[in-house]
Amino acid sequence: MDLSLSAKLLELQERTRSFIRDQIIPLENDPRQNEHGPSEELRKELIELARTAGLLTPHASIEMGGLGLSHSEKAIVFEEAGYSWLGPTAMNIHAPDEGNIHLLEEIATPEQKERWLRPLVAGKTRSCFAMTEPDPGAGSDPSMLMTTATKDGDDYIINGVKWFITGADGADFVIIMARGEDGSATMFLSDMKEKGIELVRNMDALDSCFTGGHGVLQFNKLRVPANQILGELGKGFKNAQVRLAPARLTHCMRWLGQARRAQDIAIAYAKQRQAFGKSLGEHEGVGFMIADNDMDLQTSRLHIWHTASVLDQGQRGNFESSRAKVICSEAEWRVVDRCVQILGGQGVTGETQLMRIFKDMRGFRIYDGPSEVHRWSMARKLIGNKETK
Repeated sequence: MDLSLSAKLLELQERTRSFIRDQIIPLENDPRQNEHGPSEELRKELIELARTAGLLTPHASIEMGGLGLSHSEKAIVFEEAGYSWLGPTAMNIHAPDEGNIHLLEEIATPEQKERWLRPLVAGKTRSCFAMTEPDPGAGSDPSMLMTTATKDGDDYIINGVKWFITGADGADFVIIMARGEDGSATMFLSDMKEKGIELVRNMDALDSCFTGGHGVLQFNKLRVPANQILGELGKGFKNAQVRLAPARLTHCMRWLGQARRAQDIAIAYAKQRQAFGKSLGEHEGVGFMIADNDMDLQTSRLHIWHTASVLDQGQRGNFESSRAKVICSEAEWRVVDRCVQILGGQGVTGETQLMRIFKDMRGFRIYDGPSEVHRWSMARKLIGNKETK
């Protein structure tokens, strides 16, 4: 695996790093954000900054208005964007829009791309992905899907409840996973303004970095024309895999940037803070944590690069993305947790950015599949098959 970066990619990396440092980090304390994420006004301002910098939606195809980055190239750029919790929003690479853009590029019809994808890539709209349901519905086990899609002439009538739907509040359209009368799953596209969709409430959560927060959606006799089926009828779970492997990996990329930010804060503090006659960093207890952080960061980076190269080779990469998701979510969490410990009392207050990073990152070990489910999935493949790819 070639780990060297081209001159073009090095320039893009530095341009992204400078953009985040000079234009986005100064806005982190902007009052136009709350416990449910940046406001739409702030999001639009951030989007325009990225557009001017030529960094908007870099993962989208050139045809759609992006930079056409490969998975390996995304690994470099997304880490830099993730250095600020506002960076992914500014560059339009945040969840769930980033994953939805990739999914729509791959399986949407030309008409669907013009109606929903192109404005999404341009940062003019937002989207959400409605899969997870309250008990006894689908969660880690998608086969428990309860939302139904019933054929009615040329349309489908959708009924059900979804929750933990990131970005639902203020989204312009939604991708809905629903079960047909034969038990198979299908994805449907719908504008959020349609009669039959209700945002019941926003859920309080530890994180506050996603525009629109996490919502509960009620679908009550939502009528969706057949031409708004996304992908093939009955192929919803299969088509979802197009989104899942890359989306797991881009989470790893973005959160690596936040973990690196935490490490930088901790190192600066360990150099400056004095205790027992010397700087904190000179004490082995602190120095060892900083060294462990470096190893966890580099381990995460290498697994991201490896999995990105697998995807770039046209392989599905489900096994590799599961492995990377577990390794990165747990390693990057350890980094942030150690950094809080190094700062002591300062680490659990809003005096630095660490408390915010700590709260935002905890969910990473759960969403897009908790670590335990990925381990279970990997074990089944390892025990049942010699070939895991």
